[in-house]
Amino acid sequence: TLDPFASGLLLLCIGRATRLVEYFHVLPKCYEASLVLGRETVTDDLTGEETMSSDAWRELDLTAIAEAAAARVGNQSQVPPLYSARKVNGRRAHRLARAGEEFELEPSPITVHSIEITAWQPPVVSLVTWVSTGTYVRALARDLGRDLGCGAHLSALRRTAIGPFEVDGAVCADELDRAARSSGDGLPLLTPLEALDWLPRRLLSDSEAREISHGRPVVAEGIAEPRIAGFCATPCDDGPVSLVSGGDLVAVATRDGSLLRPVKVLRAA
Repeated sequence: TLDPFASGLLLLCIGRATRLVEYFHVLPKCYEASLVLGRETVTDDLTGEETMSSDAWRELDLTAIAEAAAARVGNQSQVPPLYSARKVNGRRAHRLARAGEEFELEPSPITVHSIEITAWQPPVVSLVTWVSTGTYVRALARDLGRDLGCGAHLSALRRTAIGPFEVDGAVCADELDRAARSSGDGLPLLTPLEALDWLPRRLLSDSEAREISHGRPVVAEGIAEPRIAGFCATPCDDGPVSLVSGGDLVAVATRDGSLLRPVKVLRAA
């Protein structure tokens, strides 16, 4: 059974790798989720007050639920939950909601890459879903319930993967705390280059590495495909590129015509 409040996997960047955070934000995320059919709440999860209820879920079977889930896969617009961190005129939506103010949230473009129904124990549906960044699984549960004609709310959620990073390879908070108290001894850290194995890469000569460390561009040629495929948010011929020398990440570059221009230089001149 899922812990309703277990957040699951979280990526932490430390030291010079904090400059790379923006690249991890675009990675798709995988969640294990449970939703209860027949009841909507103001928060779209089990913590909020009930806003509607229905016994229509009693007429549903696994086939109908799986078909509704499959119809939710793809590019779409999603209205975030009222109790969320989205801003309305500079103010957080959850603050406005708690203050009893009326407002509307604009829908945002999202992508649901896949939904797999893993269990059906009426009225609870368990599923695994891969979604784009910015997707609220609470809102996905709400919308799936509406598609089924009975309403639904999220009852449990756990993030199990962010791009190629899986929770099975993560360190628990207690281990992280103990390692921090012992100067990081025994902590299985990834190097910046290892962490960006899902980006295409360009090997640099010694002279090119010196040019890059001074912020100068190099020719966009000899770019290798990612070592971990399938997670780059933009096509490999259009997105960021890791620039590598001596087994280290020298910089991350963007493409400018026939050139690669460094935008994040990690090796000083």
